[in-house]
Amino acid sequence: MRDFPSCFGESGVQIADASSSSSGAGKGAAQNLVTCLYQTQFSGRPCVISVTWSKSLMGQGLSVGVDDLSNHCLCKADIKPWLFSKKKGSKSLDVEDGKIEIFWDLSGAKFGAGPEPLEGFYVAVVFDLELVLLLGDMRKDAYRKTGANRPMLNAAFVARREHIYGKKIYSAKAQFCDNGQCHDIVIECDTVGLKDPCLEIRIDKKPVMQVKRLAWKFRGNQTILVDGLPVEVFWDVHSWLFGSTASNAVFMFQTCQAPEKSMPWSFSQIFRESQLQGLGFSLILHAWKVE
Repeated sequence: MRDFPSCFGESGVQIADASSSSSGAGKGAAQNLVTCLYQTQFSGRPCVISVTWSKSLMGQGLSVGVDDLSNHCLCKADIKPWLFSKKKGSKSLDVEDGKIEIFWDLSGAKFGAGPEPLEGFYVAVVFDLELVLLLGDMRKDAYRKTGANRPMLNAAFVARREHIYGKKIYSAKAQFCDNGQCHDIVIECDTVGLKDPCLEIRIDKKPVMQVKRLAWKFRGNQTILVDGLPVEVFWDVHSWLFGSTASNAVFMFQTCQAPEKSMPWSFSQIFRESQLQGLGFSLILHAWKVE
């Protein structure tokens, strides 16, 4: 079973199987990358756009893919690390019912510590002269370059997956609803030399969840409230407790309308339910321990 649409790549794993996937990969599995999924429509046809930002010693990289809901990749553009690639360009592909075009301009992009640009860029996806996705702050430049019309509906940001690093504290940011505030997420877990390690999750410095006897509860889920909305938190720390030091734990924050419902462990199942039932946004964090 694939996880998320195919443009996410074949390296995705089910959360319950994170230990088996990461332990064999070793330290080479740790990556500085972020993948975001957006749900949109091409002439009434539901599609998913994946945008992956990466960072390595060779420079920044970008991959943009378009999938239909059957996990068939309709179009994909890979911008290799910028030491060897142009920082702006486009790619087009004729599909069954139209033409998909991907445009990007990263020549003036400014970056922070992570792989995503902060400002001075745009990434645009166009279908038959309709702008179905626009990222970045250079909106006027994007419209001028693409010649596209404004979309009837804005693309919905449905999922984000990223890799985070730490010794016992791991940090990330997330916005769980449209027009909601951006929250600071902190995961704290010290497993070194402890007989009974404990997992704690804080949002905006406020403890929202604590799991004791972690050796017996290394996988599980619990509902918390963020902005007054129920958010289901899934965790799998089996690799931290019983795997190699190079293994990663996996956490997922899933907004939901029915917190009492038992959610499936498979990322692909959760994503499908999100589409069918409007469950909202998913944040997936791969947490890597560093020495």
